[in-house]
Amino acid sequence: MYKIDFVFSKTDWMKYISHLDLMRLFVRAMRRAQLPLKNTEGFSPHPKLSLKRALKLGLESESEEGSIILKVPVSAQEFITRLQAQLPEGIRLKDVQGNFN
Repeated sequence: MYKIDFVFSKTDWMKYISHLDLMRLFVRAMRRAQLPLKNTEGFSPHPKLSLKRALKLGLESESEEGSIILKVPVSAQEFITRLQAQLPEGIRLKDVQGNFN
């Protein structure tokens, strides 16, 4: 398991997206980017994605935090390049940290 912590901004029209929809947006973007997502175990498996705090609807932010667990390591630059290409305008990755061995 490889934990990746990332910081992103949520601006423009994306400020009107709910927290649950933002979670779905990241999962779909990560799947389209073909990142090796680690799923939970059990009856209804889903990617191990966590967004640190839920913003109120209509608020913009320049430093939201999230983390994802991957099956195999991906370099920080590759993670940013692949994921940013799949994210809509208004969601911008700013920083990525983790164990990339």
